[in-house]
Amino acid sequence: MVTRRVEPEWPLYEVFVRGKRGLNHVHVGSLHAVDHQMAVRHARDVYTRRNEGVSIWVVRSDAVVASSPDEKDPLFAPSGDKVYRHPTFYDIPDNVPHM
Repeated sequence: MVTRRVEPEWPLYEVFVRGKRGLNHVHVGSLHAVDHQMAVRHARDVYTRRNEGVSIWVVRSDAVVASSPDEKDPLFAPSGDKVYRHPTFYDIPDNVPHM
């Protein structure tokens, strides 16, 4: 009888890349890696093959906390009465980029 050893599955990482012209990191996919260093290297190899990135973030999937779309109304309702936070009251000059 051959005993087969079952290897534990590597943790899953979420990958975010900031493009050369972009301002924000964008979620581009997921990958499995032994640790965060391997995750960054694999993310570079898989998601930036054509030199399109300037920065990579990797986050273990089990560390990501998100709200549910079902919670939208109670979660975001408090901001509805804070109209002063909306940029409709401000004049933005034409020479200000990225607004």
